[in-house]
Amino acid sequence: MLKHVAEALPLFNPTVLNYFSRMPIPHHPDARPDAAAADAVDVFGDLVCTNTSLRRAARQLGLLYDDAVAPLALKATQFGLLAQIHNLGGADGPTLQALADRLAIRISALTHALRPLLRDGLVELRPDAHDRRTKHAALTPLGARRLEEGVALWAAANSRVELVLGPAAGQLRALADLVSSRDFFDAYKAGRPVGGA
Repeated sequence: MLKHVAEALPLFNPTVLNYFSRMPIPHHPDARPDAAAADAVDVFGDLVCTNTSLRRAARQLGLLYDDAVAPLALKATQFGLLAQIHNLGGADGPTLQALADRLAIRISALTHALRPLLRDGLVELRPDAHDRRTKHAALTPLGARRLEEGVALWAAANSRVELVLGPAAGQLRALADLVSSRDFFDAYKAGRPVGGA
């Protein structure tokens, strides 16, 4: 089950969700109304902003998953990071570069995201046996236990999201995977549809 969880979590990029989880969401019970936002004029007019819609959705999901794993004293992004370290595995754990590549973030953002997990004894950094400059991230026994404890909490939240979205959940994941793919990036740079010539 852990492998299934870890494969589903790349959508929850630690840098992205940490940034967005600090912004209030109108539909979330913890959100506070922002008077300035109520008086704002939409600078986009009739244009739609895919970026804004995705960020709003990521914030909403991030808060729901944060609530789910809160009994572990973790944020959803931290739980996701534990899952990715477990998933990439290996005897010494993944290199920081492999982990950053998997999460599509820079090493500096990854080391920032790892700090609380290192501080709390959930993750440790190990030097590479062949290149002392290369570091590996590995779960400690406490980190492995915390991940195991969190799977049921995460799965309950994920099942509820799947129930609420129905078949659209698979479509949402497929679109998110497409947007995070190299094909999308290349098509965007070329100014053409994905899969186009």
